[in-house]
Amino acid sequence: MLVGLLTDFGDRSNFVGVMKGVILKINPYAKLVDITHKISFGSVREALFLLYKSYSYFPEGTIFVVVVDPQVGSERKALAIKTKNYYFVGPDNGVLSWAVFEDGVEKIIEVKNKKYFLKNISSTFHGRDIFAPVAAYISRGVKIEKLGKRIKRIKKLDFPQVKIKKDTLKGEILYIDSFGNLVTNIKKDAFLNFVKNKKFIAILNGKKIRKLHNFYSQAKSGIPFFIEGSFSFLEISLYLSSAKEYFKAKEEDTVIIKRL
Repeated sequence: MLVGLLTDFGDRSNFVGVMKGVILKINPYAKLVDITHKISFGSVREALFLLYKSYSYFPEGTIFVVVVDPQVGSERKALAIKTKNYYFVGPDNGVLSWAVFEDGVEKIIEVKNKKYFLKNISSTFHGRDIFAPVAAYISRGVKIEKLGKRIKRIKKLDFPQVKIKKDTLKGEILYIDSFGNLVTNIKKDAFLNFVKNKKFIAILNGKKIRKLHNFYSQAKSGIPFFIEGSFSFLEISLYLSSAKEYFKAKEEDTVIIKRL
């Protein structure tokens, strides 16, 4: 069975390799896929978004292990969730919420059965000691009901909604990719319905965007523009340059679009 790993561990430590070793020791036949390990350290929101925009491309039955866990060692719950098509394992800090509710939650288990943990549990590395072995046992066919007790609720983070008032639309930056493109929460259809074939001006951190393009090579160097990206949201981009640097942008920055 396929196990997808998403963490904020980076690539300098042994953390990812050790988690893989734990999984393969329990199930040598598991197939492991790295979604990313370069989530900004402790950024639940970034991990939440990338999981949400990744999981549906995987085969049915894939187990996703998400370890972005600033509250590791605290009273926050450890979760194993069965959805319509997948399994998700990770902390109860909201990081799983968009993906699991979109796919359709069937069972939520608070993981408590130490039979399926490593023997010595660190207060700082539940990825190794709890989440990795739990995922491995699921991949071996262990029913998630055996992992702990069934619960009804998990922590849920709300998806940020676009706000429209008269001739102004307010959105925000959801995610910044490795090219410096700024992924907003604005859908192209919503944008087009708002501007209604009129000119527009968008403002982010005091700088302006006036163009919407269908592909990158339509753009001129140094002039920012909107484009519908692979995440199916409008992105703010600069051709062959970084919009992040140009706008000095960060996640949750507000984007204001005015219809002229």
